[in-house]
Amino acid sequence: MPATSSPPGLCSWTVMGCSVRLLQLLSTGVASSLVASVGTQRVGVDNWFMFFWCFCYTVTLLIIIVEYCSNLRSHFSFHWYNFPINYACYAALFCFSTSIISATTYVPFLPQGPTRNHAITATAFSCIAAVAYGTEFFCTWVGHRPRRIITYVHTVHGLLKLLENFVACIIFAFISNTSLYQHQPALVWCVAVYSTCFILGTLAILLGLVYCDNWLPIRFPVSQLGLTLFSILLYISALALWPLYQFNEELGGQSQRSSDMTCRDEFTTYVCNWDQRLAVAVLTAINLLLYVADLVIASCLVSESLHPRTPDSLYLWRYYVV
Repeated sequence: MPATSSPPGLCSWTVMGCSVRLLQLLSTGVASSLVASVGTQRVGVDNWFMFFWCFCYTVTLLIIIVEYCSNLRSHFSFHWYNFPINYACYAALFCFSTSIISATTYVPFLPQGPTRNHAITATAFSCIAAVAYGTEFFCTWVGHRPRRIITYVHTVHGLLKLLENFVACIIFAFISNTSLYQHQPALVWCVAVYSTCFILGTLAILLGLVYCDNWLPIRFPVSQLGLTLFSILLYISALALWPLYQFNEELGGQSQRSSDMTCRDEFTTYVCNWDQRLAVAVLTAINLLLYVADLVIASCLVSESLHPRTPDSLYLWRYYVV
């Protein structure tokens, strides 16, 4: 389908849209600069925070440039409008989760001083960024749904894919502590599962953005069903292996939190290893439930594509716009 310019609305390149994106740029830039300006003991967590904020800053800057130079949009092989709304949803989730993680598992364990003050301020600006990205997403969603604008993120299937990848990113933040899994091949397999499913989810979102149904060897819903089923099988193995090898003492795990040296008061300067293991186990179960719900939606889409009750063009409209 030919590329088109962004439709007019609340969050296109208008005064409001420009103001929101400039606020996104300012808040993510300040947050990343504050963390980069001081050194802390939590290098792994700092790197994740910096990655999220710098990534959001960079992509937002690119979106501003493309929106300002409207002739650049003609060089994209997909509807440009799809990219900012999908990105805004992702960025809102990233900044919100980063704010929560920083406020609950990072800032409280820092000593009083400039480092703690910078971390608190960075967390506040991360919250502002989350609100700014959420505002853009909400305005675009509400402002353009009556116009039947086609976008993948407007579907339940698209939203589930976003949530699946979002939960995976939170898992990555916890398993950045490589001491949790390097000692067991089964746990390394779990990390490979999280990475593989994240890549497959990202691929599914990209395929939804470029309207690939006309050039894939199989229908898009069928390919999504296969990828989702494969991801479910992988997550089932991770849900079985991660708790087994992390909390079973016969397999080298630690069944009690008190048995973890890093959880004792005199050693606790951050979220201890046992808590991180438990968080990954819980997030694995949550993501598995999301994939199961995704499988149900994908099955309905496949059933509709095999036995359509409406013309093909209407089916595509129903698929992309809920």
